[in-house]
Amino acid sequence: MAHRIFTMPVAEVYPHYVTKVEKKGRTVAELREVMRWLTGYTDAQIDQHLEDRTTFEDFFAAADLNPASSLITGSVCGVKVQEVEDPLMRKIRYLDKLVDELAKGHPMEKVLRG
Repeated sequence: MAHRIFTMPVAEVYPHYVTKVEKKGRTVAELREVMRWLTGYTDAQIDQHLEDRTTFEDFFAAADLNPASSLITGSVCGVKVQEVEDPLMRKIRYLDKLVDELAKGHPMEKVLRG
């Protein structure tokens, strides 16, 4: 059985990402930088996915995932992202982890595995 998040529009979760990073003094521009780094999308493409209410499944299916994304490790909601077996869920957890690190004030070069 597929997880509910797979068919959820990215546009439904995106405002929560924005709130999370802004509450901690980070910017939407920084959030977008993280999303561009992970997915290979441009800002215009991200905007189009949000406007089209693209599901997480389709969002990541069309993404050109950063090869360095495999360096993303650690826990999100008590789950180690590197141990998530489902490839789509792992990609979603990668994004969650990057947003968490951004919100926690990590330097951008560390968040982007530089």
